[in-house]
Amino acid sequence: MARELDRFSRGGELVAVLGDWTAGDGPLYRKLADAVAHAVDEGALAAGRRLPSERELAKLLAVSRATVVAAYEELEVRELLERKQGSGTRISAAARAVPADGRVSGGRAAATFQRLIDGPGSVISLACAADAGVPEVAEALEEVARYDLPSLLGDPGYQVRGLPALREAVSEYYTGQGLPTAPDEVMITTGAHQALVLLSEVYLRGAATVAVEAPSWQPCLDVFRDAGAGVVPVPLDDEGIDERRLAAVLAEHRPSVLYVMPTFHNPAGVLMSDRRRRRVAELAARYDVAVIEDNAYAGCILARENPPEIPAPLSAYLPAGAESVVVESLKAVWGGLRIGWIRGPRGLLQRCARRKALADLGGPLIEQAVAARLFPRLPEIVKTGSIERAERCDHAERLLAEHLPGWTWRTPDGGSSLWLALPERDADVFAQIALRHGVEVIPGSTMDPTGAHDNYLRLPFMQEPEVLDELVRRLADAWGDLMRHGPGEEEPRARTIV
Repeated sequence: MARELDRFSRGGELVAVLGDWTAGDGPLYRKLADAVAHAVDEGALAAGRRLPSERELAKLLAVSRATVVAAYEELEVRELLERKQGSGTRISAAARAVPADGRVSGGRAAATFQRLIDGPGSVISLACAADAGVPEVAEALEEVARYDLPSLLGDPGYQVRGLPALREAVSEYYTGQGLPTAPDEVMITTGAHQALVLLSEVYLRGAATVAVEAPSWQPCLDVFRDAGAGVVPVPLDDEGIDERRLAAVLAEHRPSVLYVMPTFHNPAGVLMSDRRRRRVAELAARYDVAVIEDNAYAGCILARENPPEIPAPLSAYLPAGAESVVVESLKAVWGGLRIGWIRGPRGLLQRCARRKALADLGGPLIEQAVAARLFPRLPEIVKTGSIERAERCDHAERLLAEHLPGWTWRTPDGGSSLWLALPERDADVFAQIALRHGVEVIPGSTMDPTGAHDNYLRLPFMQEPEVLDELVRRLADAWGDLMRHGPGEEEPRARTIV
């Protein structure tokens, strides 16, 4: 496991810190040197930080070794690098470090978070798979202003567990799915991401281990690692997490937590079957492992001729006494609401609530009131959205089949992305080529520490049709460049640095 996790520390963080380093005019070596210098000035690269070797960084950035050699030489002239035989290349101890201005560093999810901070610019970013807000949000907001605001303003505004009306709506939602739930078994969070952070703080203290699906969405993996937990990957198949490999991992590693995305897995789009849910529940109970069930994409159905029938939540299959929590959000309605929740045991929620109080004293109540108004509309919202989702997915698949015929994928059961396999190519290398063509790609290596998906990338398809057209055109151009010329560019001409 240590060897697999090391894959996330070998230069990947530096690549994330550099961001869109190829943008603008000038030779690549100078742009690379400028990007490293900028990261040092911001404090994202600290004095003494070891950098990858010339050969390794050239591979990571899909450039020639000569480009990295020239960039490192220029940084030496600027007195930002120190290079010593046997100790490698490091940021100079004398390098000036300005307090970071909010730039994200650390973990393979850094690029994703930084893109949310910076905005997409001219780059088409595949970092975020989220839909535009539905019109019902505006209707619910008007109703809140008209009917709910006076009573809300009479409240002090600090509801750490969440607005009672919303907790009631969530409890009815799960009870209707075959998972009987009381309002005090629900806690509202600022999106599903905060829910995972809170749960990791409760479950993953000390030398904890988490069993996760491989692939998994990399910000979740970073949350677990940030809590100090070890991550043990378990492969997927077309029914969900592989039950044989899961049984072996549970027996060998005895993890504290099993983290799964049974309803429209991100990024693979797999819907865990009813049979597999029963088997996973049996294994979790046998090995006494707590289950975190992340259903953030539960409302993201693809309504083709025969849309899949959604089984009950995995937690409904667990026997009495087995511990599980469900994490979910209104992502299918609008991510901008930042409404998520945890459904779980009362005692666990009490511990999560204490941590949430330290973080924010409770989420905004007006947004929660809007969410409560939206819950009765959810079936219709999901139905309407599922039609558009299927149309966008079909459009993306047609474009890929036409312009990138060598790429392969499994049509997803649901969700917002295609999980694409590149033929015999490293997606990390392709990501650097794609960035030069104006597309930010999230390669599969960030989502699977085993290396089994290094040739994969995630393509969110809920873009406007004209954006999808341009996106696939840029990807095809980048792929053509990679096929014709390989990952590197011509060697820089000899020059004198003054």
